[in-house]
Amino acid sequence: MIIGDDGVIIIDPGLVMPVGRQVRKEFEKITNKPIKAIIYTHDHGDHTNAARAFYEEGKGIQVWARSNFGTESARNHETGFTGGVRPSNTQGFDLQPEQKIGVGVAIPPSRSLAPAMMPDGTQAPAAARPPSGKIEPTHTFSEDRLVLEIAGVTIELVKAPGETDDQLYVWLPAERIVFAGDNFYQSWPNVYPLRGTARRSTRDWIASVDKMVQEKPLHVVGGHTAPMMGNATEVLTNYRDAIQWVYDKTIEGASKYMTPDELVEYVVLPERFAKLDYLADYYGSVWGTVRDIYAQDLGWFDGDPLNLHRESPTKQSQRMADLVGGKGMLLKKAQAAMKTDDALGAAQLAQHVIRLDASNKEALLLMADALAIVGENTFNAPARNYTISSSNRYRKMAADLE
Repeated sequence: MIIGDDGVIIIDPGLVMPVGRQVRKEFEKITNKPIKAIIYTHDHGDHTNAARAFYEEGKGIQVWARSNFGTESARNHETGFTGGVRPSNTQGFDLQPEQKIGVGVAIPPSRSLAPAMMPDGTQAPAAARPPSGKIEPTHTFSEDRLVLEIAGVTIELVKAPGETDDQLYVWLPAERIVFAGDNFYQSWPNVYPLRGTARRSTRDWIASVDKMVQEKPLHVVGGHTAPMMGNATEVLTNYRDAIQWVYDKTIEGASKYMTPDELVEYVVLPERFAKLDYLADYYGSVWGTVRDIYAQDLGWFDGDPLNLHRESPTKQSQRMADLVGGKGMLLKKAQAAMKTDDALGAAQLAQHVIRLDASNKEALLLMADALAIVGENTFNAPARNYTISSSNRYRKMAADLE
């Protein structure tokens, strides 16, 4: 909330209506001035779906966004992927309550507060869809920067593609505060969402953070996590430079004919960045960024000639079974790996058995146990959530055989 002379401005009203109403009540303890405008930094549901908690019909409330607002969700509808493209959820919505964690960036809500839409515009589980409170923009802009005066406050809306192509940031020049949208939060940026969505340009993200740096802000309010107060220029400079370093190092390694798997080991953050908590892999990840830079700039082919002639997964698994002496021996090898605390190795071997025999209950349960361990040992929240959800799916498959 930005308090003006005769009203207030709301930036990104949030995810769900009940929480939006609670937030409004807290804001009204600070000031009873009327709402004059709502600004969307981008179209993700966790920033827009609670707008009706703040919007009132007939009061002349302006709702601002960029003119290309909604391009990401529109693309998901165009491709037909509105229901999602993964069998497990990366945000943790489909985990059991005791398995859920919050990292300050993507906190899985309780079922009663679950959103109608996922942040990328795909549908949430059918049993957990309250009505959306989103209001379509009443005002948009197409230029790089728009200067407005609302409620006596001079604000600037600035084009800033990054997490989404329709992203903007809000700049308050008098107070030197930047509202960054989801181009900044206290985590490595989620340049590639594991859930699958429209592509995000690393180069655009770097350029947009650089724009914020050039404002020389004192404070930065991210799209998630606590604001960074008093050191915004330093923080955003490190954020920009770290992403740029990963980009440059990835391209350097690719020019040496490294594959994505090799690049993940090659591109290791220097200590000056690795020691900064707001650059840790809580939500996005360095390894995911490396792989996506390669895919965006060089495509799917990694330079290995055998990857031009890949056999089906089932054929590959059959070769592995033949090599060790059959499916039974393959399962024993997987079980032996678990006994030596090699959960990842056990999962890789169990996967071969399951490809060849999807009704092998022992293999399904072993895979479930192995993935549960791998998931709990994973630092990155979306990767952890997806892995544990997959563990749950394999356990259910085994139970369904009974």
